[in-house]
Amino acid sequence: MAYIPKNYARLETGYREKALKIFPWVCGRCSREFVYSNLRELTVHHIDHDHSNNPEDGSNWEMLCLYCHDHEHSKYTEADQYGSTVVAGEDAQKDVGLATHNPFANLKTHDEKIRPQITMSRSDCRGQ
Repeated sequence: MAYIPKNYARLETGYREKALKIFPWVCGRCSREFVYSNLRELTVHHIDHDHSNNPEDGSNWEMLCLYCHDHEHSKYTEADQYGSTVVAGEDAQKDVGLATHNPFANLKTHDEKIRPQITMSRSDCRGQ
């Protein structure tokens, strides 16, 4: 378990405020956008998992929504549980913007199949 200093709340406030000024209010994994009213759901994740490593340029931070942040940390819990290893920050760039499904991939094929059916049903309506 990582060491958490006693003044953690104060430290977190400092780097979170900086991160919110540096980075767009968007989750770095799922691309969910945030506004002031739901900003509390956007967290600062330390890429190397070292909460004392807070460079001024934010190079060790990434903005994650609560769900993606929990998922990131669950990797370590699962690795401990199943005896595998996870390297901090190793997959941070691989996860960004990778969709496993494209709902519009076969749209043209689907459109070509359905268009004659739509045309027929419209002509049927006009004939009645």
